[in-house]
Amino acid sequence: MSDARTRMVARAAREIEPGMVVNLGIGLPTKVINHLASDFPVCLHTENGLSGIGPTLPPDRADRNLIDAGGAYVSTVPGSAFFDSATSFALVRSGRLDLTMLGAFEVSQTGDLANWKIPGKFSPGAGGGIELAQKARRVAVLTTQTDRAGNPKLKAACDLPITARACVARVFTEMAVIDIAPAGFSLVELAEGVSAGEVAEATGAPLILPDGDIPTF
Repeated sequence: MSDARTRMVARAAREIEPGMVVNLGIGLPTKVINHLASDFPVCLHTENGLSGIGPTLPPDRADRNLIDAGGAYVSTVPGSAFFDSATSFALVRSGRLDLTMLGAFEVSQTGDLANWKIPGKFSPGAGGGIELAQKARRVAVLTTQTDRAGNPKLKAACDLPITARACVARVFTEMAVIDIAPAGFSLVELAEGVSAGEVAEATGAPLILPDGDIPTF
């Protein structure tokens, strides 16, 4: 990953508090585990049937039977548990996740999430994203500020198929940390070397700026 994305993922990792049960979604969120101390007291969950996930491992050190929902080789920690999909999704649907971190194609200023399909391109399906977005107590998104064509991913309204409505609480990008406030996108922190004006220009809806100095990460 680029330095900017690495900083973004490291900043997102600080959102996890001791004792939480956390799901890390496919894509950038799975990188968060590598920014948590090995003894950090958190229960990481993956919807394909594992809770208590240790660091990601290279293929030459991995147990090939242990993967997360994105197919990365993962390790276990003391207390790890294995279960079937029915049990795994029962954990999700019953609201036992304190936090889920998901990737996104688009996020609207009201917290709508679009992260499962771009029309005309292959998609394996919505997977567990719909239920994770609806049932986790808090939903955070890790994504780039713009797409490859330079178009904002944070928009007044999503144009792509919606995964879940009004679910996102906070967005982490390589440029900023942005909350979904009642009035829309609210700037919380800036990446080092990035200005509030640059973030506003790369956001497809009005950006609320805080009073006073803006913290950096």
